[in-house]
Amino acid sequence: MSEFYLGIMSGTSLDGVDIALCKITANSIRLIKSYEHPFPKELKKEILELIKGSATLKQIGEMDVKLAELFASAVNLFLKNNSLSRNDISAIGLHGQTLWHEPNSAYPFSMQLGSGSVVATRCGIDTVTDFRNGDIANGGEGAPFAPAFHAEVFAYLGEGVGVVNIGGMANISYLGKETLGWDIGCGNVLLDIFIQRSQKKPYDKDGAFAKSGEVIMPLLQKMLKDDYLSKAPPKSTGREYFNEAWLDTKLADFGALKDSDIQRTLLEFTALSIANEANRLRVKELILCGGGAKNGFLVERIATYSRVKVSTSDAHGVESDSLEAMIFAWLAYKRIHKEKVALSSVTGAKKDTILGALYASS
Repeated sequence: MSEFYLGIMSGTSLDGVDIALCKITANSIRLIKSYEHPFPKELKKEILELIKGSATLKQIGEMDVKLAELFASAVNLFLKNNSLSRNDISAIGLHGQTLWHEPNSAYPFSMQLGSGSVVATRCGIDTVTDFRNGDIANGGEGAPFAPAFHAEVFAYLGEGVGVVNIGGMANISYLGKETLGWDIGCGNVLLDIFIQRSQKKPYDKDGAFAKSGEVIMPLLQKMLKDDYLSKAPPKSTGREYFNEAWLDTKLADFGALKDSDIQRTLLEFTALSIANEANRLRVKELILCGGGAKNGFLVERIATYSRVKVSTSDAHGVESDSLEAMIFAWLAYKRIHKEKVALSSVTGAKKDTILGALYASS
């Protein structure tokens, strides 16, 4: 069996499809190549409309296939551009696009779209998907998954390290005697929503627009009092909670505010939320990864509030942009080898279990 696995990640930011080709053995995980495939604007718009909760069953079913076709096209282009054969790849680990994450309802579930059958058929590669529901079936939150992977790749740093992945949401991993982790709350999601709305830009590059503004303290304090932040772990969240409606509710009590001041306050909210959790855990070092780690001003503000050294995963030899996709390559490896994923201490599941549904290519 080949040691090469492909991970595909499309996160809550909907800013691209990340692909990571990894060489994985029992003792090592190495990124070989990575690629970010553009996410079509119209498709992003359609998904955001579905997340708002007015979807028909037909729309959900068709979106499942539309996304699978996008993921398969991205994989086939990646293989072609890197002169790789599908026979070189043991399996694809496909996260899918989260439409709704509801682990605490009477009938808990997490819905990611992007048909594994379609991806396996179009690419000719066995595909593993639907990772989260196995954990939820065992009483867990089904998220975050990053802590189990962080425990593998950063084990050499010893106990007491904190790792924060800043995607649309931000999650923290604490690497101690046992691995802990949970979704902190907002990463880039509100920053992206507001700059798209106010400046018609996809994101605030390097936090430049936020940096031009001033913090609105009453607004910041109101956001920091949100119930989710004080909720005890295990916990997880997503766009079904932190979204444009949430932001508008927080802004409703204020009059006219400068756009740059709102952007700055949202950045400060993310930075403080992250630093507060790291400080509470008394981490000895804080490592940042994900798209938010590329936002220089956000990293600067997190460092200002943190009591310890703050670095990025790139400084430790792990590409911050590719780390989430690498997680799903690794999860595919674990599923193919029928290995349990050590997540119960993170998600609150009754036990560690084998995760993912395998779709054969033939």
